[in-house]
Amino acid sequence: MRTTNRNRVAAGVTAVFLGVSFALGSGLTVPALAADTATASSVILGVGANETQRIVTWYSSADTAQQVQLAPTASLAADGGFPAGSVTFAATGAANIATSGGYNRHSTITGLSEETAYSYRVGSEGNWSATYAFKTQDFEGDYDFLFYGDPQIGASGNVAKDQAGWTDTLDVSLAANPDAELLVSGGDQVETANTESQWNAFLASDKLRQYPWAATIGNHDVGGKAYEQHLYTPNTDRSAKYYADGSGATTSGGDYWFIYKDTLFIDLNSNSYKNGSGGGDDAHVAYVTDVIKNHGGEAKWTVLVYHHSIYSAASHAKDADNKLRRVDFPTTFSNLGVDLVLQGHDHVYTRSYLIKNGAKANADEQPGDSEVFAGPGGVLYVTANSASGSKYYDITTPDSSGTSGAGNGADPLKPEDYWYNSVQNQEHVRSYIKVEVRNDKLVVANVRSGTCAAPNASVELGSSCANTDAAGQTVGSVVDKVTVHPYHGDNQDVQVSVPTPAPGEFGWTIDGHNGLVDLGTAVQQSGDYYLTAAGTINPIVVSDSRRTLAPWSISASAGDFTDAGKTFPGSYLGWSPYLVKEGAGAYAGSTVTTAYDDGSGLGRSSVLGYAEQGHARGSATLGADLDLKVPDSVEKGNYRTTLTITALSS
Repeated sequence: MRTTNRNRVAAGVTAVFLGVSFALGSGLTVPALAADTATASSVILGVGANETQRIVTWYSSADTAQQVQLAPTASLAADGGFPAGSVTFAATGAANIATSGGYNRHSTITGLSEETAYSYRVGSEGNWSATYAFKTQDFEGDYDFLFYGDPQIGASGNVAKDQAGWTDTLDVSLAANPDAELLVSGGDQVETANTESQWNAFLASDKLRQYPWAATIGNHDVGGKAYEQHLYTPNTDRSAKYYADGSGATTSGGDYWFIYKDTLFIDLNSNSYKNGSGGGDDAHVAYVTDVIKNHGGEAKWTVLVYHHSIYSAASHAKDADNKLRRVDFPTTFSNLGVDLVLQGHDHVYTRSYLIKNGAKANADEQPGDSEVFAGPGGVLYVTANSASGSKYYDITTPDSSGTSGAGNGADPLKPEDYWYNSVQNQEHVRSYIKVEVRNDKLVVANVRSGTCAAPNASVELGSSCANTDAAGQTVGSVVDKVTVHPYHGDNQDVQVSVPTPAPGEFGWTIDGHNGLVDLGTAVQQSGDYYLTAAGTINPIVVSDSRRTLAPWSISASAGDFTDAGKTFPGSYLGWSPYLVKEGAGAYAGSTVTTAYDDGSGLGRSSVLGYAEQGHARGSATLGADLDLKVPDSVEKGNYRTTLTITALSS
């Protein structure tokens, strides 16, 4: 079950329509006891525990009671004034460290509605900040997020140039992807942990007040408390073992997780590693295991994010700490069904082969393959280059240390690259990574956000540049793109999307790739009180060359369709079996009608195909048309079930 704050209000079509008015959020207005003259700064919008939440963090010049005020943008007055009774959310915080000065505040906005534009401001009555805006989108279905490597403002030695490059990457990436729903950090927001001028430059763009930032702590962020002052994160375990110094007294740290639209994100403080003072890799492995055990069932995808890239190609590829992580992490990630790992630190772009248990998962995968099929335990690891242009690291040469585990040996298919990398790229230009999250695939692309021209601090200050517009390497062009198809096991997963407002081998193998059977979006039937969807199973090839010519049958049953805490019975799914290809004496099973039509549906095991004693040897291909009928009372959602296939023979 998902947490209760993930439950959503949906209106169903029934005999009587009920309208309900309710206040958005649960924050309490804190009355000002005296005139508040505090000045707010460094405002940033962060992710919440799920898509119905956002966390706002800011600095205050005075220690006063403050809050976030929120209203639908459409309700604001012509002069931008907030309507009377606008909901507020109380802020908490503490005094900043001396080098930062002032106070930090954060507040969690809850109860957001989907597909709504909101405006917000921070402070108190009579002393509000400027007004900022963000919008929510559909809380179900496909979405995109953007991943940014190491802005590291100040790394070039020129904060203004670094800020210009970082701001331009945000502008370019969001102009190209205005409906991106999350901005995910690869760590190293700044060069020096507690230098507020660098934080001011990092936070200068209003894009960071319009799109939620999923923070990641890097090695340049960890050495002070400013990271925690600026970037408050949800579901965060701040136990000492998740801090590099083993205490957190003067450093930042913690591991956290959140769920966004059927994706479980887990973010680790990789500065606490095996040879350090904190709990290290063992603590992170236990954390990931526990989070996936308790929350993995609430999501269709699992994405891990941490700073130190274990499969990179530049200056940090052979670092001792990364070799340790390369041994400590991958087998756990494979066993837990992690889909994607996003990393920074090495200021270079790399895309790994699919990695299983610390080795290349599929020997047949070729360098630069544009489509990969995960199989059991296959995980994709991606390293992001600099998003600001403040610093790039050049690709280094593999050695003879081996082609699995901690080794940095050469790829037999492309000896100039490391064994683990399908793609390596360094042009000394800014870039970002776009991830398209779809029903049954992840599409990962590295996109140029700059060229050799300014703003590109490292190049402006003397670094070479290998990029050329004439080669199609313009802003917005794609460096690399791959589609990742997940592993579905030996059974078949069936999915249907129910929309608003309605309110719906003994010898056998799957013929071809076992992809998701997507029934699409259910359709409301005019004049009736149900929705329908249809599709076709992936054909099943049955082969029988036994001399006994014994009878056989292939049956299947469907479990409940679920979307986290929402569910409807598998008996609403029926089918009409048929022979795609005759052979092996096969007959098609009988049509099974849905429970909505007073049939038994596939909630109980039903025969897809069979052959009698004495049948001919050979093979047959079995198919079936699927028929789904669900009442219009089913809540909106992206529902999945598993079609469990059983083969029987004497």
